[in-house]
Amino acid sequence: MNPPPAGAAPDGAALLSLEEISHTFGSVRALDRAHLTVRRGTVHALLGENGAGKTTLMRVVFGLLAPDAGTIRWQGHAVRLPSPAQALANGIGMVHQHFTLVPAMTVAENVALGGHGAFDPARAAQAVVNVAAHAGLQLDPQARVSTLPVGAQQRCEIVKALARNVQLLILDEPTAVLAPAEAAELLAWVRRHADAGNAVVLITHKLRDALAVADDITVLHRGRTVLTTRAGNTTQDALASAMIGAPTVTAGGDADRTTQVLAATAGQAVRPSAAPTGDAVLAARQAMWRDERGVLRVRGATVAVHAGEIVGIAAVEGAGQHELLRLLAGRLEPTEGEVRRPERVGFVPEDRHRDALLLDAPLFENTALRGAGARRGRMPWSALRESTATLLTRFDVRAPGPQAIARTLSGGNQQKYVLGRELADQPNALVVENPSRGLDFKATAAVQEALRAARNAGTAVVVYSSDLDEVLLLADRVYAMHGGAVHEVPADRESVGRAMLGGQVAADAQSPAVAAL
Repeated sequence: MNPPPAGAAPDGAALLSLEEISHTFGSVRALDRAHLTVRRGTVHALLGENGAGKTTLMRVVFGLLAPDAGTIRWQGHAVRLPSPAQALANGIGMVHQHFTLVPAMTVAENVALGGHGAFDPARAAQAVVNVAAHAGLQLDPQARVSTLPVGAQQRCEIVKALARNVQLLILDEPTAVLAPAEAAELLAWVRRHADAGNAVVLITHKLRDALAVADDITVLHRGRTVLTTRAGNTTQDALASAMIGAPTVTAGGDADRTTQVLAATAGQAVRPSAAPTGDAVLAARQAMWRDERGVLRVRGATVAVHAGEIVGIAAVEGAGQHELLRLLAGRLEPTEGEVRRPERVGFVPEDRHRDALLLDAPLFENTALRGAGARRGRMPWSALRESTATLLTRFDVRAPGPQAIARTLSGGNQQKYVLGRELADQPNALVVENPSRGLDFKATAAVQEALRAARNAGTAVVVYSSDLDEVLLLADRVYAMHGGAVHEVPADRESVGRAMLGGQVAADAQSPAVAAL
């Protein structure tokens, strides 16, 4: 697409080099001396678990974050990239996982955003036609973005970057929201784009995509670079081991240092799985769910959760776990198949601010949200104040009292409050999403202990966490999701890690939990 400018590094030479990049968010070290080199004319896959630092590292490259330490080299020269505008001026573009388009505007208007001078509609439309045609991407410049399917919106984001004549294009999870045919088409374009003398960094969880299209692969684990290799010198098993923290050996890297990093970050031991007994309290059989665009997010899910057990859901982002949890909790209904729920199902969503709390309302009014859809008649405010006071004491929520405004509580106390609200009437089942998100060690321990106590009291508990260690620490049994499909797997780190990355799993027919349905 964009030929190298005069004096640029030849194909195969280092276009971008990141050396010892570190970045922290408060007390969280998101990047810890990470390193990566992208060669011109190549596709470089960047892999890692949720929270490994992949997007953070690329945001440093794109000028959205400043590194705390380390060096960025562009075409061999140390550079500072204090803003996306500076990154674009150097020839670096980024297409984010969550699109940044303005839905009410046309494709041409979106592509022109951030440009200079007066807006000329005809010239902007012609620029889109020229760039899209040269890149081999079909796009109507006059179409309103809100009317476009997700695949076309992705093409719009790419054309928007290419219109700035970028030499390095960063794609963050580009196939996560695409149908299989659209994903295959995009990856074919990525390969052609790199073969034309450009470079692409492909952030992805999908090992098959990485091995199919990439020349080089880098794996991050907890902010550190733990594997750098040519794609032809590795396997899915080796990549999966590096991603989940199992010992591995680099190709062309510092093997001793990599092994030490992986050993230091290995997960905790897990308890053996126990076969469930009795009828399932919460169950799905061949459940399907399609989003508003018709994309199948949950594919034939069969899940069984019994009283007195914690079932863990393990998945990388975009695998359909959020939709599955909402099907089990009754927040969504299946488009096909069946979901059976008990009378009382509690639900703790991962975004407590958006989905669980009225931040500017007092706690006793937030307590009224439990079972709100079933309430009739006048609100029992006095009883709600009393039950809230009991909840605060029982779950050790540090607040002045039931009248405290939800926004004034710390994140840990907000989470303990939401969990306590859902557990207060001893529900038959509880569905929890990322229970310790954003919490410190002490609050995390309190939330995890509350989940165990609910299980021991007979509640059927379902837990998803983006931290695989947390899933393994809590769960009696584990289901892994990949591409919307669900499989029960042995509750050990290697089996779960491989299954959630698309590796081979045992047949559901062998599972006693599924057989009991």
